[in-house]
Amino acid sequence: MTSARAHPRSHPKHAHDDAPDTSAEFRRIAGLPDGREKENLRQDVVRAWMPMAERIATQFRNRGESPEDLRQVAMVGLVKAVKRYEPDRGSAFESYAVPTVVGEVKRHFRDHMWGLHVPRRVQELRNRVRTAVQDLTRSPDDRSPSVKDIAHHTGMTEEDVLVGMEAIDSFRTLSLDAALRGADDGYALVDTLGSDESSYERVVQRESLKPCLRRLPEREREILYLRFFCDETQSRIADRFGISQMHVSRLISRTCARLGEEVGAHAA
Repeated sequence: MTSARAHPRSHPKHAHDDAPDTSAEFRRIAGLPDGREKENLRQDVVRAWMPMAERIATQFRNRGESPEDLRQVAMVGLVKAVKRYEPDRGSAFESYAVPTVVGEVKRHFRDHMWGLHVPRRVQELRNRVRTAVQDLTRSPDDRSPSVKDIAHHTGMTEEDVLVGMEAIDSFRTLSLDAALRGADDGYALVDTLGSDESSYERVVQRESLKPCLRRLPEREREILYLRFFCDETQSRIADRFGISQMHVSRLISRTCARLGEEVGAHAA
């Protein structure tokens, strides 16, 4: 099987040393029917261009992804470029492959590296702000560029710059168990979060119930007061009003059901 050849010295110099001359291989691929021979030749071309893909992958290091994963993503982009390249269009393979590989890596960051779903527009603002900060910071001693500086450099509005700056710090989610900066006692982010207060719901229910209670007939209102606030038994309430205990039970059940309906209707 013919393998891809490193480009001879007599050929024009490519933009990078890792750009071999595989034009003959691509012409052969274009003329072959689908099958093992065509696939093997494509694999030879992919191997020849792997150093180029690896170089591109290194340009995205230190962004939260492992070097090996970046390399694998770049190789996926290279395989796609080799498969889709059409030499008859007249452009050099490198001019087609580089943006294809770069696009694959950027797509990986966009689709897989955010801890939460972030709108694409916000992701693009983040990338523009990040690039501008790198352009405007020429040395470690330089001050960080201001929002106004970045807006002037990029043509963005200051509001969009602020959105992009906020997104830079939101690329990865922070664990609730993460210790707070400067905390020596193990105080974590989760310790700063509040919890549901059951008494709040009770206050809401009580305030919703008050006007309904005021609309009750005096006898029903007094029976509920004796039963639920004074903890009187149904038999003692019955003796007090001269009615049967069964009657007291029915009054309490009926009145509570009515109050529940009124409170529910008010909440809806």
